[in-house]
Amino acid sequence: MNIENIYTLFLEHKLIDTDTRKIRHGSLFFALKGDNFNGNEFANEAIGKGASFAIIDEKAYQTSDKTILVENVLSTLQELANYHRKQLNTTIISLTGSNGKTTTKELINAVLSKKYKTTATVGNLNNHIGVPLTLLSMTPETEIGIVEMGANHLKEIEFLCKIAEPNFGYITNFGKAHLEGFGSVEGVVKAKSELYDFLRNTNRKAFINTDDVKQVTQSKGIETIEFNSDTVSFIEANPFVVVQFKNTTINSQLIGKYNYNNIAVAIAIGNYFNVSTDDIKIAIENYIPSNNRSQILLKGTNKIILDAYNANPSSMQAALENFNQLADKHKVIFLGDMFELGNESALEHQKIAELATSLDFEEVHLIGKAFSTTSVKNAFVYESFEAFKTSKISFLNNTTILIKGSRGMALERILDLL
Repeated sequence: MNIENIYTLFLEHKLIDTDTRKIRHGSLFFALKGDNFNGNEFANEAIGKGASFAIIDEKAYQTSDKTILVENVLSTLQELANYHRKQLNTTIISLTGSNGKTTTKELINAVLSKKYKTTATVGNLNNHIGVPLTLLSMTPETEIGIVEMGANHLKEIEFLCKIAEPNFGYITNFGKAHLEGFGSVEGVVKAKSELYDFLRNTNRKAFINTDDVKQVTQSKGIETIEFNSDTVSFIEANPFVVVQFKNTTINSQLIGKYNYNNIAVAIAIGNYFNVSTDDIKIAIENYIPSNNRSQILLKGTNKIILDAYNANPSSMQAALENFNQLADKHKVIFLGDMFELGNESALEHQKIAELATSLDFEEVHLIGKAFSTTSVKNAFVYESFEAFKTSKISFLNNTTILIKGSRGMALERILDLL
């Protein structure tokens, strides 16, 4: 079956499912494959649970007229998403970067939704499967789509751009993330700049923070919409970020000066799309982070900054420096391993361990295999979360606690131990 015919089916059903545990009645089930599963094996189960059709790529599973055989299910999903994108009269804003993508995406969506019908990436579904699913969730009523793009190797952003064909782009920053796949910071810059390459080659526009020299350098030859600290002024972050825009003070519920840029671009994009300053203020001030991203929680007399969604050397350094600047008297940190650093892992963990123990913290707890190989004084070190769990931790009252680590460390489990 060709893509036009599959698209006709999509228009009739408008729901895409890839997980038989979450089948919705009348959906199209795409039998994707992974390292440890073969979606083709679940095609009949999906139909039995209510899917109208199952898209498969192994003939042995074509058991009825409700199973549609294609050459490759994943490629078909991606092609369908691009075909759908071409039919829509929707402005697409794509963003990528080493840190802050999801928070920035959420802020942009909060601001633009004050004036427009928007659709944005759900959570961090930002890869070769998530981007197509985001596009396919858009409808003819969607005026602006905000598409987050993640990558851990070269050419991935280039590929996602070919699917989403963004009208505008933004790169949050170029940091030390996914070094295992990119090879070096230079590799990170090259990979993220693939978004700029697409915008340049298609005569589309980029939002640029002109305070960031790398953004300015890498975006040469592109029509840009510029903002900087003169456009959106940073006031303070104690602990929440406060900014000023057009003589209007905006009090966010985001901690850390590192969130300033995320707020600033959301304001700049809202202003470009003629969202009123009052609505921008309301949107930013009402946005509350969730899902372990810079959340502030209270447990008894202790205040916890839970930032356990992800971590890399750049974001870890920013979090530590911000935490150090807080005026709170008693401060304790729990840091978990940073993943996907390849050959740089030992060096980068050592640097973070040294930074953590050099700052004004009462206690430093380093958790994970990589951190356990570091050599620092004045730190509690645990080879695994299990080892940490068996230790006895006690705090003074009125302690402020930072919890940060890569997603695979699941450091939010610490909350149950405190």
